[in-house]
Amino acid sequence: MTDADLITAARNAALKAYAPYSGFSVGCAILSDEGQLVTGANMENACYRLGICAEQSGLTAAQHAFGLSHIAAIAVAGGDGSGEALEGEQVCTPCGGCRQALLEASHLAGRDFTILCASGDGEKVERLTLSTLIPHGFGPANLTDAR
Repeated sequence: MTDADLITAARNAALKAYAPYSGFSVGCAILSDEGQLVTGANMENACYRLGICAEQSGLTAAQHAFGLSHIAAIAVAGGDGSGEALEGEQVCTPCGGCRQALLEASHLAGRDFTILCASGDGEKVERLTLSTLIPHGFGPANLTDAR
């Protein structure tokens, strides 16, 4: 699967988001090291705190399908999903909470993930490493001194 295919999968996933409050649809596509693809989308809730981000949704699907340690590639796209195609010119990056969840998965996989962050229209893409998105992150390795 090419980077463009992975971004398309994330953009398509965003069209399945439930975002009636923010109007901002986000999709996440995660590819396993064996070529299996899963997607996730944000699901908002009237009690805002109970919503779930696309990346967390995608990570849950990945854990169930092939395990977090087998993640090979990740793409995120976000924008206006109210039409037939995702729109928007601004590159969408994972929020802080999602960066932490992705960090946990990267520690389990034993490698720094590259995340393709795309605009809603798919025209702009930034290839960012997780260590760039969350420098000095706190993960499982930081708990080695715990009992």
